[in-house]
Parts: sequence; structure tokens; C-alpha cells
Amino acid sequence: MTLPARPTYSADQAEAHDRIADVLRAVGVDLDNATLLPPQEGKGQVLAVMGKAGSGKTLLLAQLYHALKDAGVDVVSGDWEGKRRKDRRTLAILAPTNKAASVLRTRRVPATTIHRILYTPVYDPEYERIAEWLAGSGERPDPEEMGDEKITEEVLDRAFASYQVHGSIPAALAAAGLRGSDFITGWKRRDDPLDIGFVDEASMLDDKQFDDLREIFPTLILFGDPAQLAPVGQSGTMVFDKLPAPAQLNLSRIHRQEAGNPILDLAHALADPQLQFHQFENMVEEASKRDERVRYASRVEVDLMARSPVLVWRNATRIRLISAFRGVHGAPEDAMLPGEPMICDGIELPAKHRKKRLDLEARGLIKGAQVVYLGPGRKPAFSRLYVMGAEDPQVSAASIVKIEKPDEEEPFIPYAARMGATFLHGAAVTIHKAQGSQWEDVQVFAPDLYVAAKMNRNEAGIPLWKRLAYVAITRAETRLHWVVRAMLSKPTGPLRIDDLKPAEPLVMQPVQEVENDQIGML
Repeated sequence: MTLPARPTYSADQAEAHDRIADVLRAVGVDLDNATLLPPQEGKGQVLAVMGKAGSGKTLLLAQLYHALKDAGVDVVSGDWEGKRRKDRRTLAILAPTNKAASVLRTRRVPATTIHRILYTPVYDPEYERIAEWLAGSGERPDPEEMGDEKITEEVLDRAFASYQVHGSIPAALAAAGLRGSDFITGWKRRDDPLDIGFVDEASMLDDKQFDDLREIFPTLILFGDPAQLAPVGQSGTMVFDKLPAPAQLNLSRIHRQEAGNPILDLAHALADPQLQFHQFENMVEEASKRDERVRYASRVEVDLMARSPVLVWRNATRIRLISAFRGVHGAPEDAMLPGEPMICDGIELPAKHRKKRLDLEARGLIKGAQVVYLGPGRKPAFSRLYVMGAEDPQVSAASIVKIEKPDEEEPFIPYAARMGATFLHGAAVTIHKAQGSQWEDVQVFAPDLYVAAKMNRNEAGIPLWKRLAYVAITRAETRLHWVVRAMLSKPTGPLRIDDLKPAEPLVMQPVQEVENDQIGML
């Protein structure tokens, strides 16, 4: 997507842009004149740009990124950093999850996860020479001087060609036929602070993540939706709620509604305090008669569940839908089928294996990550996995897979390393876990929201069912399926994995078995 050089801002976008420009100017980045000055101590600030879906937050973030880049600010991606210069000014664009970061990358904004900024890769010195050359801060290495038979002139040419297109050091080295284990020797917590941080989907941040980011970025700009669900354990509040009023910039105009988007129309109708659940469901049904982007569905479409989970409120509903999904595909109780979706539920490793934990998380296996099972690995209890939204999506790792069953307290575990990455099935997920993600088609299980409405629960003064409905609806990029009955369709074919390709402009790296000394099946 090519952004216009001079976008036409709404009044609230222009006001937010000017306010952010003032803060950046105070720390030595002049967007109006595209110039840089030395950083000034003690001038940093936190601002929050808040607005509902369609209010133009992403457009504003993208335009500010381009303006900062034009001014000479270095964008730190999290995959490699050159030697720090005294006059260097830095920007990192972050999201809480791989999926949220990938949504920005599809808009040509080089986003990465918070974890990839908190922890930086340690490169083998020989390969660091290649990285410096690709990034323009060093001479082209001589393969004969490197003492590694894998490095040839042809390999360097392939890496250079890839970097010119994609701007990613690991992707360039992968395109040249090198594995991550060849050039990344480990991970360390960031020692040096950066200058400016943009955080998308900031409504998902918890207090600990916010404190970590404040240690790294003296200037931090948060972009978030106040209508979403607050993180679990935050008592219904979001980190930007605690900022002083002058630091909260509100975007009220809904830009995408001008195109007549029925999904956004429904999402914003939920702001009406008089609206009841049955009235809203009638609105969905009427919208489905006018526009094919909204579907009032009598059953769950099982074919969609493999790539976009059904969104539910209650865990009991989630487990029943997962069990039905596996049943119609004839999945055995003691094994996973290639193509089954999973959700990473964390890393089970003791503190002494911190390096292994960092390596797993750096590969995208963080809590909440969406993964597709590709098949067993070459080592016992290893699984080959495709991490949705990750820049290098194919990995192999020691796995603990838990399959929950209706009316059973303990899950069935078809694959169990003693330690490693843990997974739950991902054919259905709670709306809380869906925050930050988007799918072309989204199925919302309406009977769950009806239960929430009947319970008359509130969160931060707003009926819980409305918050749940808002978050669920705004996960849909193209089509919303409002499912009103607990029925499941039959699959039109078997599960597949041939459709799993990285989104442009990423480069696919072949599936590589991760060695025991990197991740370890203990």
C-alpha cells in the first residue's frame, strides 16, 4: 500500500499529529523540517492516541512513521541492530502479539513484538559482518576470509537481493539458505534505551509491560481503543486511563464509515446506552439482508475454524466447539492432525533455562500466539509448527499439547515433552484472547453474548455483552458471521497446510529442526 505524501487529516487527526510533533520536536526530532537534533534529557513524554475502530489511528501511526523515517530516524525492527552512533535517533513500532504486529506489516509498517524489543539477538561475529554490510554500515565480506564454507559469493548475492526487497536481516540470511541457529547464538535483555516507541493495540498492555517500555523509551506514543476489553487482572482499566487528561488525544470521527462499512456500523451502534441485546441482534439480521459482508448464520462453518477461530465468551462453549471440530474431522484422541490450529499457552521451563525460554519466545511462541500444527518433528515430543503472523513462521519445538474435553476436568495430552512450549487447541478462542488479531472472516457465537447480557454484568460502567460484541465484531476484516444456533456444518474437505505462506513482504524459511542446545526437550 502506497501512502500519500500529504494525507488529508480530519480535524482530530490533525490536532493529534500536531501535538505529537510538538513532543517530538522537544526531544530533537523536527517533523516539519525533516531534521534531527541531539536528544535532550528529561524531555520525554507519554501520549495516548485513543479512538474506536475506523477512527484513523492506523493511518496516523503510518504517516508519523514515514515522517520520522524521512527525518532520518533509524527504525529498529528487533531482528538486528548496528553499532550505536552518538547522533543516532531510533524508533520502534510495537504490538503486544505477533498477530497484531503482522496486521501493521500488511500495511507496510515495520512492526515487531514487544518481546523482540525487550530482548535483542546476539549474532555470531562472522555473520554480524554480513549484517553490517547489508544494512549499509560495512564493507562486503570476502567469503575466503570468513572461514565458513557455507558463505560464498552466490550466498551473499542472494542475501543482498532479498534485503533490498524486504529490509530484514534474518529474512535475507534465510533466503540465502542459512538457518537462524547458524547466525543467532542467543538473546539478551536490551541494555541501551531507544528514543521513540509507538505501541499499537495499547489496550492490551498490562502494567508490567508498560513499566518495561517506560524503561526503554523516554518518548512513548500509545495507540489504543478504549472500547475494547481491559487486560485480565487490570480491574477493567487500561494503562492509558491513568495518564493525565492533556496526554490523552481522542479521535472521534469514524473515517471508514464513509465507505458504508456495515461491520463498523454495527460496532458503533453498541455505543447507544438504550440498545438491548435483542434489538442489536435484529440490527445484525437486517444488515445481513442488505450487505453480504454481514451474515446471520444458523450454524458454525467448520471450514473457517481451521484458520479463524470461533469467538466465544465462555470456556465451556470453547471446549464444546473444539470437541465438535475434531469430531467432524475424524481426529484421533491420541494425536493431532496436520492443519489443526493451536494456541500457545506459555512456556514451561524453569528459571535456569532462561536462554531457552527467550529463544522460544523470540520465534513467536509467546502466550496467546496462534499456531498451526504441521506434523511431528524428527525428535520425540517435538512438533513442527507454523506461527501465524510471525516473520519467520516455521519452527520445530518441544511441545506439550493439551486437548480439553467437555465435562472432564483434566485435558488429554497427546504430545508431552517434559518441558517446552505448551498449547491448547485453537478452533475456538475466547474474545479476550482474540484482541489484537484480525481475520478475513470472523464467526461470533451469539448465544454466549446473550448469556452475558442476561447476567447484567458491567465492565468500567459498560454492559459486558456490549464490550464483548464490540471486540468480536471489529476482529472481522471482510465478513462477520453472527452465529445464532449451536450447530456445526460438515467440512467440505480434509484439513490442509498447503495454504500456509508468509504474508508479503516476508520471506519463507524452510522448516528447520531446532537443536536441543537451543530449545531442549528436557
